[in-house]
Amino acid sequence: MENFKMIAKTFFGFEEILAKELQQLGAQEVEIGTRMVGFKGDKGFMYKANLSLRTALKILKPIYYFRAKTDALLYKGIQGIDWSKYLNANQTFVIDTTIHSDHFKHSQFVSQKAKDAIVDQFRDRTGQRPSVDKDFPDLRINIHIDKDQISVALDTSGASLHHRGYRTATNIAPINEVLAAGMLLLAGWEGKTDLLDPMCGSGTILAEAAMIACNIPANINRKEFAFEKWNDWDNDLFDQIIDALMKRTREFHYSIKGFDKAPSAVEKAKANIKNANLDDYITIDQKNFFDTEKETTGPLQMVFNPPYGERLDIDLERFYREMGDTMKQHYPGTNAWFITANLEALKFVGLKPSRKIKLFNGSLEARLVKYEMYEGSKRTKFQVEKEEETEEDSSLDFK
Repeated sequence: MENFKMIAKTFFGFEEILAKELQQLGAQEVEIGTRMVGFKGDKGFMYKANLSLRTALKILKPIYYFRAKTDALLYKGIQGIDWSKYLNANQTFVIDTTIHSDHFKHSQFVSQKAKDAIVDQFRDRTGQRPSVDKDFPDLRINIHIDKDQISVALDTSGASLHHRGYRTATNIAPINEVLAAGMLLLAGWEGKTDLLDPMCGSGTILAEAAMIACNIPANINRKEFAFEKWNDWDNDLFDQIIDALMKRTREFHYSIKGFDKAPSAVEKAKANIKNANLDDYITIDQKNFFDTEKETTGPLQMVFNPPYGERLDIDLERFYREMGDTMKQHYPGTNAWFITANLEALKFVGLKPSRKIKLFNGSLEARLVKYEMYEGSKRTKFQVEKEEETEEDSSLDFK
């Protein structure tokens, strides 16, 4: 099978983690861009990448590049592609357009113009035309316009890859699965210690942590990928890829635990974990983190997404102070990482973070922070957080 270029799209700032994932999978010619990583592979690798990548949102297969500054040239360029290779007149398609250009202002207009070009080509050649289906198309086409450069790609994934397929129940403010996986990878999680999410909500961080620890492909539970509707779909090859990936899973010899004080959250998390077939690795208890203490010996990694007042009604100052007190007094030998969009609230934790990474959770500016709780005498290292904190240069943008 021949190799071809592909593009994995991601959140700004996850490019290096994604490039590392691609290299470990066996991608060729990996190139880091902005919010994307380019690479080469064959059809089997395209299947493998969609199944395996934890920090990719979508994988595109570019098929054509051209330049255009006018609607007429755009139409002509789209007609320069032989669409019968990818589609027949009885099938459906949809076009997603992103624009960074002064020549074209409206993505909907570009999508409409490109649709006309495709439909007209079929009508001229066969007298029949494919139709548009926005919800369940046979072919999803991606058009990206940067100034006058237009790239046309096939969307190999379909719905965003954060739709893993295991989460059926959510609580008030669920975390995006790709964001959860990226946080864990930034925290250096490899499954070599115990892990606790003390405010686990619907269990997303727990599920992603278990899949990383056991090397289970991120999208093994997903219902479908766009490439399954393509003319060159190879079901046998896809099954072979899944078998090969599942042979690379590994056993996990530590514990992954989740707490939540809300009974409804615990129920939902348990349902999601069972759905993901991860209930052998994860235990979830109804507990208020502030009433707990470390239950394991040896190092503990804590990764969580505390409420930050945007959608939940809590007394933030008291809440963050109790978080700091609980970590400091009851969790020695622990590295704690959490994400928050309430930058003011960080002052109340009462500990100095050893790392601070800027990110965005949706449209909210956030920080991923790390606190190191030492065993025994080193605890004196804790000092009340000083005002002049240095922030890391790395800037992650989750939009």
